[in-house]
Amino acid sequence: MAPRANWKGFLKVGELSCAVALYTAASTAERIAFHMINRKTGNRLHREFVDSETGKPVEREDQVKGYEVTDGDYVVLEPDEVAAAVPHADKTLNVEAFIGWSDIDDVYLDKPYYLAPADKASQEVFGLVRDALKKKKMAAIAETVLFRRVRTLLIQPHDQGLMASTLNFNYEVRSADEAFEDAPEFEIKSEMLDLAAHIINTKMGRFDPGTFEDRYEAALAEMVKAKIEGRKIKPKPALQPTKVVDLMEALRQSAGTGTAKSKGKKTAASKSAEKSPARKTPAKKAS
Repeated sequence: MAPRANWKGFLKVGELSCAVALYTAASTAERIAFHMINRKTGNRLHREFVDSETGKPVEREDQVKGYEVTDGDYVVLEPDEVAAAVPHADKTLNVEAFIGWSDIDDVYLDKPYYLAPADKASQEVFGLVRDALKKKKMAAIAETVLFRRVRTLLIQPHDQGLMASTLNFNYEVRSADEAFEDAPEFEIKSEMLDLAAHIINTKMGRFDPGTFEDRYEAALAEMVKAKIEGRKIKPKPALQPTKVVDLMEALRQSAGTGTAKSKGKKTAASKSAEKSPARKTPAKKAS
């Protein structure tokens, strides 16, 4: 059964146009979901909005959106006023520019979607756009109204179709300087860099999402299964982080070159063995 499209419209590149459908590429629907339950009755709980002062529930028709100007002072927006701010959706994914794959800053990538032709008549134009982007190693920047908001999307070739990722707005992305302002600067020794490079080389691999394991999800599934079967759940002890005292020693151990101390002891022991004369077994007396 074909998946249900999240959005349908038209991909427009200059005078070229084709009908396309947008599908969710990543979803959390398969995760284990919990409900809040009344411990005493076993009944499911429901949320409701209550007045912060009176503590009484507020009916749906009396609930409105408000923007806090000062502490406790709100500007109230009626539902029709909020609806007026929603942009007009013309269902057109209009390509505004093309950029190189190396020009993409991953921090702006938000959510990925699969973009596919919506009908057979659109397959030829769709394939032309896909193959042209693949050949030139380019991505397209497009804009449309998606889920009641004007969104900018990055469109790239992906397998037999296209990948359309919504992009974060500039005001949503925090400055990296704020995150790294306390990151110290050190002059790393060349020996350390060589050992680190050796560790990287010994652990070279390839990107394989099939090997990724969600241990928290697996533990929850096992816990639920144990509860259903009436088995007792034993909590696992928390892992204690190891404290790195000597960075160079830790690098050597990670690289498998052994510790300097153990090497020193081994050398001293071998030297001692060389100096000590071997014991001779006394000859038996002839009868």
